Amino acid sequence: MKRTIAILFALLMLAGMVTTAFAQGSLPVGIVLPTKDEPRWLQDEARFKSALTAAGYDVEILFSQGDSAKEKANVESLITKGIKVLIICPQDGTAAAAAADAARRAGVKVISYDRLIRETASVDYYVTFDSFAVGAAWGDYLVKNASGKGNNLYLYAGAASDNNAFIFFEGAWSVLQPKIADGTFIVRNSTEAVKLMSKAKLTREELGKIIGQVTTDWNFSVAKNKAEADMTKAKKAYKGTTFICAPNDGTARAIADVYAADRDVKKFYITGQDAEVASIQYIINGKQSMTVLKDVRVLVNDAIAAAVAYLKGGSPAKTTTYNNGKADIPAKPSAIITVTRDNVKSAIVDSGYYPPSYFSGLE
Repeated sequence: MKRTIAILFALLMLAGMVTTAFAQGSLPVGIVLPTKDEPRWLQDEARFKSALTAAGYDVEILFSQGDSAKEKANVESLITKGIKVLIICPQDGTAAAAAADAARRAGVKVISYDRLIRETASVDYYVTFDSFAVGAAWGDYLVKNASGKGNNLYLYAGAASDNNAFIFFEGAWSVLQPKIADGTFIVRNSTEAVKLMSKAKLTREELGKIIGQVTTDWNFSVAKNKAEADMTKAKKAYKGTTFICAPNDGTARAIADVYAADRDVKKFYITGQDAEVASIQYIINGKQSMTVLKDVRVLVNDAIAAAVAYLKGGSPAKTTTYNNGKADIPAKPSAIITVTRDNVKSAIVDSGYYPPSYFSGLE
């Protein structure tokens, strides 16, 4: 309840900030999100609209539909409409550099949202959760539930075009690697991970080699096909009880369905992130083990607060920087929450993130 009140108070404060800065009506901010085809980004759209409506403002939210060319066209369209601040979650972190450069040339402040735009100095600020902590939470959960030696571990990752996929995996590796090295886990689906099992800190190139073998491309079908291929190749001894590092909720559900259908898999533990409604139901039903809640309300509020700071001639709060290959981008990453069956009601429903009517079997 205290957390819900705090969030509502923050929203009211945000509304006051925006109202003070500008007259009611159109806020000179444009928002570009990756796709409408994934529930996560529809969450963000809804949260943006809710927060801005509460403050009495309209902004244009465009979707790139997985196409970097469309993404750049979206940005150029917003520039012609006179935006002063661009909030953009890139489809492809490196390809989005061209869109950021175009915005910079037009005098627009660029806020990279959730995913970092790489290989350009045209990014002014990065709004993000602690992505390393997300991956570490996966590793912590899997390690906590493992006992003895020789536990079967299957690794999966996000898209190699997404910088966050590297940070998530790096966080997971930081926890899992010592337990792979000491034999607690045996990686069954990545020869590159096996080669590097003794190395605690991986270079980006080394991370890329592992991710290249286990990427889901953030695509449910790719995840399903990869999991099916892994189960087809795996010996019976490599199944039984399995531990699965899955990169987000959509891919986790696709992978979990494959493992659940394999008669030789007796039990599995699987990670996720984004606290999607369908995955919360999977957790309640015992079909997914955990997810990481990245409260989109917090991320949206951070993005809007950063935009308002720029519009008022200031700068948003900074606690760290992220190097994008060309520059150190200021950021203030937000905390994450691990959600399991044990705390799903308090973390998801009691906090006001979703209403109880969205779920069945919630105690």
